Amino acid sequence: MITAVEAEAAAIRAALPRGAAVRVVVGGVGPAAAAATAGRELVTGADLVVSAGIGGGFAPLAPGAIAVATTSVFADLGADTAEGFVPMAELGFGVAEHPVPAKLAVELADRTGGHLGTVLTVATVTGTAERAAALARRYPDAVAEAMEGAGVAIAATHAGVPFAELRTISNAVGPRDRAAWRIEDALAALGRAVAEATA
Repeated sequence: MITAVEAEAAAIRAALPRGAAVRVVVGGVGPAAAAATAGRELVTGADLVVSAGIGGGFAPLAPGAIAVATTSVFADLGADTAEGFVPMAELGFGVAEHPVPAKLAVELADRTGGHLGTVLTVATVTGTAERAAALARRYPDAVAEAMEGAGVAIAATHAGVPFAELRTISNAVGPRDRAAWRIEDALAALGRAVAEATA
């Protein structure tokens, strides 16, 4: 499991069942750091890599809810144009969407009580209602926004290793309202979700 920060890793380690064959690694914030860390770790061998942590939720997911990716997507990698955003794939520069094996995603959702959908990977966290609405229009099945998942996914794809993404919700995607963030609740939910997933 690859997290962005130590607080996420600590929540996971504290919740793992004794003897669980899970390595938890802090990869850093953002898709580039996540991809670099995942690539380094996968050289040593793994059966599965999971990007795990907290993130923003799209309605109806509220703080403490669990999101499980069916697809991890680079949501803001592309070009701004007069007509609007053009994704990387439409520019002919590669693949932006990385699907999680369907059986794996469903099993993870069943074990954790998670909500299935697309998890958006962004390099800049959404901070306005306008951008949140634009992302929801572009990805109508979006359940969460974070900064690492698709970076881990691309490293896993290159290594030929299955990939999944698990997020617990700390805040709503949209205008930044620090008073409404529930980071401790999201970290506690992350620990519970990982314990259920690995039981």
